[in-house]
Amino acid sequence: MTPPEAPVDGKNHPGDTPPAASVCAPETLTILKKRSDFLKAARARRQGTSSMMVQARKRAPDEAPGIRVGFTCSKKVGNAVARNRAKRRLREAARAVLPTQGQEGWDYVLIGRAEVTAARPFESLLGDLRYALRKIHSARK
Repeated sequence: MTPPEAPVDGKNHPGDTPPAASVCAPETLTILKKRSDFLKAARARRQGTSSMMVQARKRAPDEAPGIRVGFTCSKKVGNAVARNRAKRRLREAARAVLPTQGQEGWDYVLIGRAEVTAARPFESLLGDLRYALRKIHSARK
């Protein structure tokens, strides 16, 4: 399905449907927001790559369903602009990789690294996340 075209005259007319914000499938990832969830992940498995640190933990069966993910960048990454750019790139990498290679019932926290996360080519960033997930899920079953 393609999004509707913008009006030729550039003005909205009654009954026109607005352009679609996204034509992607519904989100399969839930975002971690509570500090306690981040701390639980920090005490579990971790795998470093050249562009990020990935922390992961298997949740108890009575906790929330699905794949959950959180993002963080310390002030070592840079000023607010640099941290936000790094987190945006981590979010996009997670959207691309976690629905297919993440496991149901797991929490993942992606931590940006100074200067590298924002500057690394995006394909390499995706490769780093795939590598970290393989290592996390193959270790200590």
